[in-house]
This record gives sequence, structure tokens and C-alpha cells, in this order.
Amino acid sequence: MRVLQWRIAAAVGVVAVVVACAGTPVVGVARGVGDIDAGTVAGLPVDNNGPSGPKQGAEDANLTVENADGGEMDRLAVNALSDIYDYWTIHMRADFGEQFEPVRRLASYDSDGKAITLCGTSTKGLVNAFYCGQDDSVAWDRGVLLPMLDKQFGPMSVVAVLAHEMGHAVQYRLGEKSNISQSTPTIIKEQQADCYAGGFFRYVADKKAKHFDINTGQGLNHVLATMFFIRDPAGASATKQGAHGLAFDRVFAFQAGFVEGPKRCARMDADEINGRIVEKERNETEIKGSDDGDVDLADAEVRSLLKASLKQAFGDTGNHPEITYDGARCASGGSTPPVSYCADNNTVAVDTKAVQKIATPPKRGQEPGVDGAGIGDFAAFAEIASRYALSIQNTVGAPLNGEKAGLRTACLTGAWARFTDADGGRKLRLAIGDLDEAVAELLQDNSLIAADVQGKQIPSGFARVEAFRVGYFEGDKGCAGRFS
Repeated sequence: MRVLQWRIAAAVGVVAVVVACAGTPVVGVARGVGDIDAGTVAGLPVDNNGPSGPKQGAEDANLTVENADGGEMDRLAVNALSDIYDYWTIHMRADFGEQFEPVRRLASYDSDGKAITLCGTSTKGLVNAFYCGQDDSVAWDRGVLLPMLDKQFGPMSVVAVLAHEMGHAVQYRLGEKSNISQSTPTIIKEQQADCYAGGFFRYVADKKAKHFDINTGQGLNHVLATMFFIRDPAGASATKQGAHGLAFDRVFAFQAGFVEGPKRCARMDADEINGRIVEKERNETEIKGSDDGDVDLADAEVRSLLKASLKQAFGDTGNHPEITYDGARCASGGSTPPVSYCADNNTVAVDTKAVQKIATPPKRGQEPGVDGAGIGDFAAFAEIASRYALSIQNTVGAPLNGEKAGLRTACLTGAWARFTDADGGRKLRLAIGDLDEAVAELLQDNSLIAADVQGKQIPSGFARVEAFRVGYFEGDKGCAGRFS
């Protein structure tokens, strides 16, 4: 986040138990991806105990791959592509009336090894996986990219990347039926490919794939977290050639495909995507903070501006909580470190050291929130905002326990995030990349953003992200309609 200038205060709707925030949703643009149920993912029960990864005992597929070494990564890629072929053999005909044709060429390479030429480009140092329309090929870096994804997010992240690339092959085959032409902006192609990958993962979650399983709890959450790792850099414009979208956008597209299937993906066009892509180019004059927009939670001025943003965003409830920074313990119990809402004295108690750890951005190559890595300042501020939102709910008599409270809290936190995205006066301002930090934090196993007063988290990562999205785009009306 950045320290910039204040804009306007918004009022709280007491009956709705939610905040009215700055920013107006675009009329007619689909913001959500279906009904939000805390315990399900698109109608499937959330399951953290089921298998997630390659199926034990499944016979390896047999596809012709150029330059393959027969190692673990190539076997993983071939099995993934075989299942993806099976999926599209069914859905190209069922959804589009077309016969699916496998790509003409599959190729493996090691970006650190002997270079070959693919799609007119040398593979030396090419840490990537890609579809090339020139020769209708899919290629992957078995030496660096796939092992890195497998290590940090598990084998299903590799499957997700290849499902995305095959999404481009599907676009190439469908053409106008997928709203695609030579002049189509890159961001539309990429959002559709993420969406097609989501459709394939629903097929896996439905136990239809021969080689892979995915559980709808942590397994699917880790696939969504992959979007944070492979997103465009913060500050990249969605209008430029080569743009893929940031994690906030890519997760939406994946979810849309998972929930609604390939026909939904093919409907994605410029009007829809331009209406919901949230990261625009920004030419802000930064007053305080590092070059990437991160600010220090230990700074007294930052704390003051954070509190001011919460008070302004949540309006005149008449009973705003105090925020303390000397530990997350509630005297009467019920603490939820690193931040707690203590209802007995209406205080948000913060463990500064622990929250600052969350606020520290991950180093290059680190998975956010794993093995001691942080996420970024917005993730930390959102943790505090979520507990502050509980105080607002408590003031108007809303229940603070249970799944509805967790969803409402995520929604209110998203509404506050939208308020910080307003211009004017001296304030904490949402910086480029901050919403991606929200996605990464929401998908952590111990995140408070979508948790009730006891820290009980919403089981479905899909529901957590979608509730936050409702608040960001729709403010009080959206939260009231879904979670009152």
C-alpha cells in the first residue's frame, strides 16, 4: 500500500451490517462465478483429506514428445496432456460441435541444457511453457520451470500450466466460436486459457481423469495459489501485448471455468474483461514507502493512516474499536493470533512482529506464506481490517461466529480494500499488486480474512476469494445481498 491523499468517507448501512464503499460496479458485468457456499466448491463438498496429485498405479500415457528425456517431469507432462486430450475430446464436441484434434507437436527441453529451436526461438534460458500457433505445438521446460512449480506448489501446478497452454490450442481450433481472431488482445486469450484450465480441473475434481486427482480443499487452493506465482508483474498493463493478468484476475477466470465450463470461457470478450480487470496503469506520486509500494506497519504514521482508513471506510457506527500493537492476546480469551478481535473491550489486538512478517514481500522464487516467506503489506493490513470488520458487525448485533460471519468478514474486508482504491486527501492507497497479496493471503491455511471471531476459516478457498471479490466490486449492497 502507499501513503497518499484522502478522499471521502462512506456511511455504514446498519440494517445491511455492511459498509458502503467508494467505487461503483460496472452495470451488466458479471462479477461473480456463482452462488457462494462456504462448504462447497461449485457444488462439490470441500475435502481436504482426499488424494491430490498423480493417481497411484495409473499406467503412464504414451504420447510422442520431441527431445524428451523420459524423466519424472516429462512423465508428469505427458500424463497431464493425455488427460487434457481426453477432456477436450469430450467437450469440443459436446460444447462446440467440433471434433478435437491433438496438437501436431509436443516438445520437451531443458532451459539450462543443450538448446534447441522451438517456435523460431532458442530454448537457452527459456524458463517457460507455451503453445505456438505457428506449428501447433506445446512445449515445456523440464529442467527449471516444471521442477520449480512441482517443488513449490506440487505436481498439480504443472498440470494447471499445461492445461492453460492447451487452452490456447483450443482457441486456435475454435476461432470465432471462442471469440478469437488474429487481432484479439492478449489479455482476452490469456483469461480464456485460464478459464479453460479451470474447466479441465472440474473434470479432475469429478474423478474423471485417468492419471490425476484433486481434492477440493488444500489441493485446489494450491492450484489457485499458483496464479500468484505466475501472474504478470505488479504494474504491468492489461492493455499491452503479452499481458496475462494479475492473480486477482487469473483466479477469477479459472474459477469461472471450474464453475460454468468451457462455454463460459468462450464468452469472455473485451467488454467483459475490460470491465473487471482491476489493475490499471498508475502514475502515482508516492509520498512514503518503498519502490514496490510496501510500507512499514511499525511506522506510527502508517498505523495512524490505517486506523483512519478503517474509520472512514466503515462510516459512523458510533463505536469503532481501538487498535493496539502489543500482542494479539484477549484478556478474556478467544485470541486468534496474529490479530484478535476482543469483543469484551472492543479492541483489535495486533502482534506487531508476527504481522510485520506477513507484510514482508517474498523473495524471488519463494512461495508466499510458505517456509517463513511473507506476502506483502496489504496481506497484513487485510488481516487487521478483517478483525476490525468484526467490531463493526458486533456493534450492529450481527453474529460473530459461524460460516456466514466468515464470509461477511471477507466481504467487508474487500469493501474496505475498494475504499482504499479511491483518490484524494492524505491516506493509505491501494498500490499495484496489493489485490494479488489479498488472494495469496486468503488462500493461506491460517488466514483470518475469511474467518469468524474464533478464527475458524471458511473451508472453501473459492468462497473466500469470491466473498472478498463481492465486497471489492459491490460494497454494501453486494455483501448485504449475499451474507446478511
